[in-house]
Amino acid sequence: MSEITNLKPECVWKNFHALTQVPRPSGHLEKVQQFLLDFAKNAGVEAFKDPAGNIVMRKPATPGMENRKGVIMQAHMDMVPQKSKESTHNFETDPIEAWVDGEWVKARNTTLGADDGIGVAAIMAVMEDKTLVHGPVEGLITADEETGMYGANDLPAGQMHGDILLNLDSETWGQFCIGSAGGVDVTATLEYKEVATDSADAAVRVVLKGLKGGHSGLEIHLGRANANKLMVRFVRDAVAELDARLATWHGGNMRNAIPFECETVLTLPKENVEELKNMVEEYRVLFNDEFAGIENEIHFFVEEVETPATEVPEDIQDNLIDAIYGCHNGVMRMIPSFPSVVETSSNLAIIEIGEGKANFKILARGSRESYKEYIVNTLQSTFNMAGMRVETSGDYCGWDPNTKSEILHLITTKYKELFGKEAQVVVDHAGLECSIILGKYPQLDVVSFGPTIRSPHTTNERCLIESIEPFWTLLTKTLENIPEK
Repeated sequence: MSEITNLKPECVWKNFHALTQVPRPSGHLEKVQQFLLDFAKNAGVEAFKDPAGNIVMRKPATPGMENRKGVIMQAHMDMVPQKSKESTHNFETDPIEAWVDGEWVKARNTTLGADDGIGVAAIMAVMEDKTLVHGPVEGLITADEETGMYGANDLPAGQMHGDILLNLDSETWGQFCIGSAGGVDVTATLEYKEVATDSADAAVRVVLKGLKGGHSGLEIHLGRANANKLMVRFVRDAVAELDARLATWHGGNMRNAIPFECETVLTLPKENVEELKNMVEEYRVLFNDEFAGIENEIHFFVEEVETPATEVPEDIQDNLIDAIYGCHNGVMRMIPSFPSVVETSSNLAIIEIGEGKANFKILARGSRESYKEYIVNTLQSTFNMAGMRVETSGDYCGWDPNTKSEILHLITTKYKELFGKEAQVVVDHAGLECSIILGKYPQLDVVSFGPTIRSPHTTNERCLIESIEPFWTLLTKTLENIPEK
């Protein structure tokens, strides 16, 4: 049994531990869906899988509480599958190994899945606890939030019965979110015919690693390095100064994660190899200097490899490099009325070049629809100039803040009563499912909150132990005090 099952409150941590034992990477949810259905059956509550792959649980009101407004507690079942380069973990078959590191719970060499496993665990705890006092409650555990919010997008209208939505996917304890950014996936592709490599040329693999990465919404404003954007600076100079040619490029692996690793294979005249090695070292020193105090040590190195038979044609190569260089990445605009919150951003997340295909994947976010459209058009214009085909998908709108929310007033009042502090009401740049659900259930009164989680979508993801108990206390006291219909 994991050491995390000894943490308090036991009801949340034991359920989170159980979740870590069930593979649940985005796109592979059959095992966790069945796990949740089995859990509900054992807990004696109604449960079903809807046509979107979501799991819905229903628990009747405590006797005497039948006249209270219905509450939907919502979290997502999938997790981001990120692992260190050295890890052999298989997210489709292997359990997550969670452990206690001082005041934090972490995972060994993988993402932890507290985003949003803790929210799911809290819903499970409510469903199985016979001592809690509450009105009618539903648990909505959505599918594939991390890869396109498919569960929320395909949620059937009229299926849920509640009046209030408590989203349990926020990641700073004491902050209560009442608005979030919309998002859209931008994909740029190009097919080309590879050309033969000069047989006299040498080849090198250039590797960049050790970056922090992070959540492409919540952490996009922290100035962290994007592995693809660093690599292109070096590659452009190597092409211009050392007659290098691009054979392959592999950078990033999740659209909603800032890429923390990248590697390219270059060919070049043998007599230029040593100079290229010197250039790599110069850039290593430069990158570490530029990001001192933001990144830990950045590793940038070169290895000689067997010369590939083919490479990218020179004109295509130059266009792709220009597109990567010119592609907007990071913050575009802050919210004028909330100057500390990002309004519009993009994340150049994934680049794959090789075998006659180039594929770029970007996640653009915006809480204002006009600016979200603007950044998409900015990206499209850049890639069009490189002759690439651009498509958008997974578009979802933002969630407009409601400062007069009844549930917000209740939960912030209870927070102050319980903990003697003023709650912080915020708007997030993350893409919460609230906006999509509100599109189908516009009558819902919504607030999002949760315990403290840091560096989600990375192998440094961690959950602050001391934040779980007050989170659970506030959730249960809120359910206990839901107003009458």
